Amino acid sequence: MKNIVVLVSGSGTNLQRIIDTIEAGEIQNAKVALVVADRECYGLERAKNHHIDTVLIPRGKNFSSELAKIIPENTDLIVLAGFLSILKSEFCENWTGKIINIHPALLPKFGGKGMWGMNVHHAVIEAGEKESGATVHFVTPGIDEGEAILQKSFEVIPEDTPETLAGKVHQIEYEIFPIAINKVLGN
Repeated sequence: MKNIVVLVSGSGTNLQRIIDTIEAGEIQNAKVALVVADRECYGLERAKNHHIDTVLIPRGKNFSSELAKIIPENTDLIVLAGFLSILKSEFCENWTGKIINIHPALLPKFGGKGMWGMNVHHAVIEAGEKESGATVHFVTPGIDEGEAILQKSFEVIPEDTPETLAGKVHQIEYEIFPIAINKVLGN
């Protein structure tokens, strides 16, 4: 059984999708062993509702060092699911190839500092992009610079708003996140 640690900052919809796909057998031979949040959020409640251990580490300059102390040694994968804090380089390097993130755009476009949530969707609209989507990628010390594992796109239509893009991207995230997790775990 492979152990997954999920890091969250918000409502935990991607966390819920991961839990659901494990329970449905879409992600095989794995379990969410721990959920860590950097702030009070509903993602912690989702984990507790499934009897998954949780830890709250307030965000700040010591977040990565505190996180390093509580990650179980037998962790096979760390998944950032709507996680908004930046992990220190040393932490990323210690877990090279074992940390993944989902980003609400087609990296390398619209990645980096400040490119999260609705900021991304506003930027896509403002740039007049013809397509958008989501990317699951490895986490490295550079923000959103890790190798892409899986991407899926959709056409941006003239009527799209940042809100409609957000809805479309969420649907793609729910679709590709479990596939990418299976790929990284070798399932």
